[in-house]
Amino acid sequence: MEFIDEDLLRYSEDHTSPESELLHKINRQTHLSVMRPRMLSGHLQGRLLAMYSKMIQPQQILEIGTYTGYSALCMAEGLQPGGTLHTVDINEELEERVRGYFAESGYGESIKLYIGNALEIVPTIEAVFDLVFIDADKINYGRYYDMVIDKVRPGGYIIADNVLWSGKVLEKYRKKLDEDTQAMLDFNRHVHQDERVENILLPVRDGLMIARKK
Repeated sequence: MEFIDEDLLRYSEDHTSPESELLHKINRQTHLSVMRPRMLSGHLQGRLLAMYSKMIQPQQILEIGTYTGYSALCMAEGLQPGGTLHTVDINEELEERVRGYFAESGYGESIKLYIGNALEIVPTIEAVFDLVFIDADKINYGRYYDMVIDKVRPGGYIIADNVLWSGKVLEKYRKKLDEDTQAMLDFNRHVHQDERVENILLPVRDGLMIARKK
């Protein structure tokens, strides 16, 4: 996931607005006590998500893949008054921890956490989304995108994480073509060729695909 010199990354973070005390706590506790902490968005990407959300000023946000709630709280910073952030995760073991963070944040009443299969849950959410963030199992990225595209308003955004997949989207950075890598290659191609959106793939952290619905 490291595509930039470590010292340059630290310089970038040092010249980026700091994360809140709660986000710092989530960051620290996730690395100390939760499996696969690299799944956390982290300081730099979190501030980018917050910045996008504040620019978009969404009324309705959908997140597929809550993990420990860091990215949800970042995006909640840009919610309009009375807006809602819907976040879905399949891991019930983290539910109590995440609900605690949300309650502590001050955004708790604006966030709806769903535990279960996003492919089953998202179609039941009656909302038109201004912003969607996909950061879940890679095999289903294409299915998630196709599921939400018609639920996004014109001018709304879909952001997908991990689209460079530790560089393995390029043949020189992989030993073999596994199913997750193939899924990311297919997803990136699908979005790039989708005439319903305009897109940019940013080499930030593990890669962010940003698609704006026309």
